[in-house]
Amino acid sequence: MPIAELLSEALRAIRAHLLRSFLTLLGIIIGVTTLVGVVSVIAGLNSFVQEKVIQLAPDVYVVEKFGIIRSREDFLDALKRRDLDWNDFEIVARSLRLADQVAAQAAGQTAVKFRDRRLADIQVQGTTANLGPMLRLDIEAGRYFTPIEDQTAQSVAIIGADVKDEMFPHLDPLGREIRVGGTPYRVIGLLAKQGRTLGEERDKKVFIPIQAFRRQFGTRESLSFLIKAKGGVAGLEASVDEVRAVLRALRHTGFKAPDPFGIVTAENLQDLWRQISAAAFVLSLLIASVSLGVGGIVIMNIMLVSVIERTQEIGVRMAMGARKRDIRRQFLLEAALLSMLGGLVGVVFGSLAALGVRGLLDFPANLTPGIAFMGLALSVVVGVVAGYWPARSASSLAVVEALRSD
Repeated sequence: MPIAELLSEALRAIRAHLLRSFLTLLGIIIGVTTLVGVVSVIAGLNSFVQEKVIQLAPDVYVVEKFGIIRSREDFLDALKRRDLDWNDFEIVARSLRLADQVAAQAAGQTAVKFRDRRLADIQVQGTTANLGPMLRLDIEAGRYFTPIEDQTAQSVAIIGADVKDEMFPHLDPLGREIRVGGTPYRVIGLLAKQGRTLGEERDKKVFIPIQAFRRQFGTRESLSFLIKAKGGVAGLEASVDEVRAVLRALRHTGFKAPDPFGIVTAENLQDLWRQISAAAFVLSLLIASVSLGVGGIVIMNIMLVSVIERTQEIGVRMAMGARKRDIRRQFLLEAALLSMLGGLVGVVFGSLAALGVRGLLDFPANLTPGIAFMGLALSVVVGVVAGYWPARSASSLAVVEALRSD
């Protein structure tokens, strides 16, 4: 029997029971919607994290007190470590031979004010002058401060986009004076808007010279060191080993003892994110699998009922020359079409869900043709698997018994 005729018969059978067909597909629709929506968000997040969140260049790494914390025990152990201070920075910067640049950074929170406008709990970062280029900060207007301005603790600042919008909604901020924690600073730079990511307000920041930060806020906070390896990515591992040796010697750390500091590279951050996104993908796949499994069972039951209802029709077709494989193909095609229709609806709903998340929550989502194809392919596979037993039952009917059926 030609495929076109089999397809026509399958569509006729689906149209004959539209409501039942729709109810049959609810499980498939929910499963594919969940899968497409979640995977689209994960794909969007992966791209966003690579481009925007992980600001470290591949040949730059961070040395800090905590590093990457993976458990409560790691956090408690890190709390016991000694802070990294300015003396440590000077020794590291002077001792390293396998580093092109060494920068330092300290962070705190305070209020920022301009005339009668005030913003509470703005993150203030004191940095050396070379940190801006190392972090690839996008300066929209103005400039970053110079080494001389840092060394002489000049009261200059670079502000984030949200700080500008709140403080200077209709004014050019460059050259104007703001108060950071009560101390006046002249705005010399404006960062490009970065948006909110994973709960972090990336535009509510103020950067000032680290010497000005130390003069105003003291030295109670542990520093972070940013180090650019000599020789690029190829020299990263050797540079990390060198700084570990210097800091372990400074801390008089035993040979078998763990490092009393943390080291973070762009690769570490990417590995951590891959683990998180993989776990989210597996969880979404499990949730979708339950819905798809239920949908497959429902399709199988409905197809078995359809075989019983159409027993006489099957007998007539077989008596007129239809082969067993034609009957089997017809029911398999009907089950696959049912499931594919559910998959198409699920892809549409999943796409709308991803677009809604991106529009309402400002969360990155990226629906690709590959994700849509995956949703459709899974729905077809479920339909074929679910329709196999009913198709086999239909093709195994004896012609005489089928014709006698009422």
